[in-house]
Amino acid sequence: MKKFLVIALTLLLSMTMLAGCGGGGSSDGDTIRIGVFEPASGDNGAGGKQETLGIQYANQQTPTVTIGDKEYKVELAIVDNESDNSKAVTAAQNLVSQNVSIVLGSYGSGVSIAAADVFADAGMPAIGVTCTNPQVTADCEQYFRICFLDPFQGTVLANYAWESGCKKAYCLSKLGDDYSVGLVNYFVEAFKKLGGEVVEEQFPDKNSDFTSYVANAKKAGCDVFFSPVSTEAAALIIDQAEAQALGMPILAGDTWDSNVITEAAKGKNVDITVTTFYQEGGNPEFDEGIKAWMDENSDAKTNNGGNTDLAAVTAMGYDAYYVALEAIKAAGSTEPADILAALPDLSVSGLVCGDVSFNETGDANKTEAFVKKCNTETGAWEFVKKQSAE
Repeated sequence: MKKFLVIALTLLLSMTMLAGCGGGGSSDGDTIRIGVFEPASGDNGAGGKQETLGIQYANQQTPTVTIGDKEYKVELAIVDNESDNSKAVTAAQNLVSQNVSIVLGSYGSGVSIAAADVFADAGMPAIGVTCTNPQVTADCEQYFRICFLDPFQGTVLANYAWESGCKKAYCLSKLGDDYSVGLVNYFVEAFKKLGGEVVEEQFPDKNSDFTSYVANAKKAGCDVFFSPVSTEAAALIIDQAEAQALGMPILAGDTWDSNVITEAAKGKNVDITVTTFYQEGGNPEFDEGIKAWMDENSDAKTNNGGNTDLAAVTAMGYDAYYVALEAIKAAGSTEPADILAALPDLSVSGLVCGDVSFNETGDANKTEAFVKKCNTETGAWEFVKKQSAE
């Protein structure tokens, strides 16, 4: 259904532009702009910076795209949505005003959902990189994405917990947060279907004390602590898990796949497992190349948390850039309407995190997630298995 609606909307937008009622062109001479809609500050700033790094590295590796017989320089227009749903709208409007041809992002489902109407009104194609909440694409014909979704990830996590012998789960999310609340809901639904018992709590915005939540999980006699929250909150939870001797494994989703987490957990008596999109070592050429680039670029290394450990979101950002280039080439145009029309039938192979094609909702056809465990002695993620939702 989405495919046909996109085509109809594209035809309408094209006729509008031909009539002289549309916005300005999306290229400037020999330059085409790709918008980067990511948080560089706020709760998700660390993850947003790492996702942006992948896009920047891809742009450094492939700084041009050829359309027909003409080669265009690709310029990144980067905005900070500040991990804030209201500020995300302004950031999205900023990108539209810069006449970008397509947008990549965001890390964080809430800001992606908040910006969707801006992109829809502008007829601007957007490719979500790691925003996993179903509402991102379900409510916006212009939004596509290259990651798996939370109904899938929640089921994968529930299956992993159950198969690991966990029968009672403590689930903690942030009040009003689309990502953590949504993922917890999908986990709870799948875990209960398996026969599991659940204790649920939510913490308010700006909370920095997780003492009572860890204590409640212990008091309830749970077997696993599930909290797919921001890295900022995660580090505080890890501190309390150590301080109170939590005594149960901690399980989380893709947001915890960060060197922020491994640094917070290093040397502590905690057991942390996450689901994510990529495992370092899966593509040695990519791994070695981007690590060398970060070593030579102090700003990039700083934005990666001060070292060259790879987060899956960085690999996903890299892939998203190449999906955007393939969409531009398939469209044979720099115009957003033409690129939007090309996206539904796009299929891209040879990517770091696996091939990308889209279903009728604009979501990637993904069937597996990586499961990784934190080695608290070395401060590194270790591959456990690939896990499906079956």
